[in-house]
Amino acid sequence: MQEKYHPQEVEKSAQQFWEKSAAFKAEETTKKPKYYCLSMFPYPSGKLHMGHVRNYTIGDVLSRYHRMRGYNVLQPMGWDAFGLPAENAAMQNKVSPAQWTYDNIDYMRMQLKSLGLGIDWDRELATCDPEYYHWNQWLFLRMLEKGLAYQTTGTVNWDPVDQTVLANEQVIDGCGWRTGAPVEKREIPMYYLKITAYADELLEALETLPGWPERVKTMQANWIGKSHGVDITFPADTASGTPQDLKVFTTRADTLMGATYVAIAAEHPIAIHAAKDNLTLHNFIQECKLGATKEADLATQDKKGMDTGLFVIHPLNGKRLPIWIANYVLMGYGEGAVMAVPAHDERDFEFASQYALPIKAVIKPVNEDLQLPLTEAYVDRGMTFDSNEFSGLEFQAAVDAIAAALTGKGLGNKRVQYRLRDWGISRQRYWGCPIPLIHCESCGTVPVPDDQLPVVLPRGLVPDGSGNPLGKTPSFYECICPRCGKAARRETDTMDTFVDSSWYYARYTCPDQSSTITDERANYWLPVDQYIGGIEHAILHLLYSRFWSKVMRDMDLLKIDEPFTNLLTQGMVLNEIFYRKNDNGRISYFNPAEIEIQYDESGKRSAALLHADQQPVESGGIGTMSKSKNNGVDPQQLVEEYGADTARLFMMFASPPTQTLEWSDTGVDGAYRFLRRLWKQIYNHVRQGIVPVNPDMNAEASTELKALRFQLHHTITKVSDDLERRHTFNTAIAAIMELMNNLAKIQDTDPATRNVMQESLENIVLMLSPIVPHICHVLWRELKPGTELLDQPWPQADQAAMIQDEIKLIVQVNGKLRGQIHVSKQADQATIEKTALDNEQVFKFIEGAAIKKIIVVPGRLVNIVI
Repeated sequence: MQEKYHPQEVEKSAQQFWEKSAAFKAEETTKKPKYYCLSMFPYPSGKLHMGHVRNYTIGDVLSRYHRMRGYNVLQPMGWDAFGLPAENAAMQNKVSPAQWTYDNIDYMRMQLKSLGLGIDWDRELATCDPEYYHWNQWLFLRMLEKGLAYQTTGTVNWDPVDQTVLANEQVIDGCGWRTGAPVEKREIPMYYLKITAYADELLEALETLPGWPERVKTMQANWIGKSHGVDITFPADTASGTPQDLKVFTTRADTLMGATYVAIAAEHPIAIHAAKDNLTLHNFIQECKLGATKEADLATQDKKGMDTGLFVIHPLNGKRLPIWIANYVLMGYGEGAVMAVPAHDERDFEFASQYALPIKAVIKPVNEDLQLPLTEAYVDRGMTFDSNEFSGLEFQAAVDAIAAALTGKGLGNKRVQYRLRDWGISRQRYWGCPIPLIHCESCGTVPVPDDQLPVVLPRGLVPDGSGNPLGKTPSFYECICPRCGKAARRETDTMDTFVDSSWYYARYTCPDQSSTITDERANYWLPVDQYIGGIEHAILHLLYSRFWSKVMRDMDLLKIDEPFTNLLTQGMVLNEIFYRKNDNGRISYFNPAEIEIQYDESGKRSAALLHADQQPVESGGIGTMSKSKNNGVDPQQLVEEYGADTARLFMMFASPPTQTLEWSDTGVDGAYRFLRRLWKQIYNHVRQGIVPVNPDMNAEASTELKALRFQLHHTITKVSDDLERRHTFNTAIAAIMELMNNLAKIQDTDPATRNVMQESLENIVLMLSPIVPHICHVLWRELKPGTELLDQPWPQADQAAMIQDEIKLIVQVNGKLRGQIHVSKQADQATIEKTALDNEQVFKFIEGAAIKKIIVVPGRLVNIVI
């Protein structure tokens, strides 16, 4: 055994052994219980970042631990390879998205392998491979047959210069990111998946997921947004020219008597009718079309509106209410109209205040009056007043009474509504899964026959930003109608990339299956036992995955209700941000590796200088590692300098996995020093000669050795619980470090000591092996020649070792720590007091003093009061 730790040699040796022995290949033919551990697959952006390292190390620790616990483990890896970033990179680098993507995959695969992850690489998949997206298309067609997929118009961001649809992130201050042209909202034909058909089940099934964080379940429940409310019809005031009745849905029917106007979306039919002969109104509608298309964006934008000059009739008091077009109302949500009750809705209050519209309060706290006039909306539930015959009612009674009155007039009824909307999957972009439909002038829209799947995306196209390249590629869109044989046009929209990631967990179980989407292997492995990924995917990705699994279940393709039994959402990785602001106001960011930190005589930081010019830079504080702020740390450089085990150890030790992790160069150095110390300690032991562990020798062990074995087996118990139940890898590592510190104090070389030393070092290597597998692989061979670490089970605590004959008590004098003593577990109070008084360290603090009393806290301490 070499005296010094050389991580590159150690890791190369371990990885070659794992690859040669196919150590992590998962098989279904075993009687072991299965454990499917899955980390959210990466987008092949070019390089791993530290968030990837953290995510995949967490999964690998859990996978290796469960393998040692006797489980049949599956840990696969693949690539979320379609998407807009590849198109942007293709335009920038003038290469095809396919070339850019596959080059990145090759490099990132190398990086992942260098981390020593126990992955079954035979199951690797990429969502841009036709063998994968074939089944996206196949399942889309099955959903079309069942009415779960359909076409209707949807609102999109439209760049009038590039003649293309923009993603929300491509709209900057209302303009296209590339052209700078004002972006329009357009209604275009789009394909949707009917996720709302599963809204109730998606909501109720959250209660069956105790292994999910409550925060995530709450976010999903809020997104589904089940609400009990009332449909209300406001009859058209035909005298003012209103062409039709106006329908709204509200969860606050108790406030109906406070409605003072109604607000409609710019695309509402009544708005379009009102603008026919009104140029000012027409121009305002066009302005609204340049606004936000997402409900979340409306909360922050300025509220704008315009009176249409039209009216509707209040359904219960008969008053005329003006119809306003408001930019805070979206056509895609509900009926595209709201009843406005400014006194009891913050958004309506802001709008009404801006345009001097009436504000009528009709709800007050149950046991007190409302202070009028209002300075802000009163949005709590309470008791109705000034509401005619509906006054004096609390919330539910008011809703029931008003709903009954509306039903009696044929102008309303109670209804359950969901915030959740059907999933629009159409993307007017190139690098995605083609939607398998054909448009024929004679036959209409025709599905591509199954035997013609997959519709293969041409790989050689290079986008230029001016529309979808597929629409300019006759070799793709020109086709023959499979029904009538006439010339037809292939659909050029591609699928949302969330489709690709909504079922990949199932395809990992049978990636080589060419005749069907899944087989019996899926039923063996699913559901995923542990899923790991960022909190940013808590809503859409997880919701769509849950929806997809239920659809596949109902088509007899899977036998699960939920795809992920347990969910761990890891925290972000943070680092300091350094920048300079130029004279023109532009900010340049510098990587922390380029910065030299200087300290004054007291050790306080005094300056941060750029290495290149030795000039000062500003600190932007601690923030999430990102390319935009240039504050990332290159994992490859870290692995090459310190080794993968150091990177893994630092990531697992610096913070609990669900909390943010602040990067620290000193923390990395500390992790490296610990591994060198581990190597040195075992080197010294092996040099003296390894010994077979003999349990019979423990009975004759000294008190000191028994205390060490007590700590060893308590550590095994703690680490087991930290890894399996608590997922607090940092506290597990800390416990092992503490054990090693005490182990290093043992200097004797007698057989009993060597026996305990061998036992302790073997168990330390076993406990650390899921976290730092390379060094443990090599050290195990030194401690147990002729055996392999991969064949070893997880250590079991010796219960007998955890029964102490003696206990340690700390001794205080007047409440201050002055020493410690060891006494028999059965010692009486008199013996404990005498032992404390006779202790040399304690005696010098009480010599000659009068002792007032001695307090013994059983099992903990002795306090001598003088």
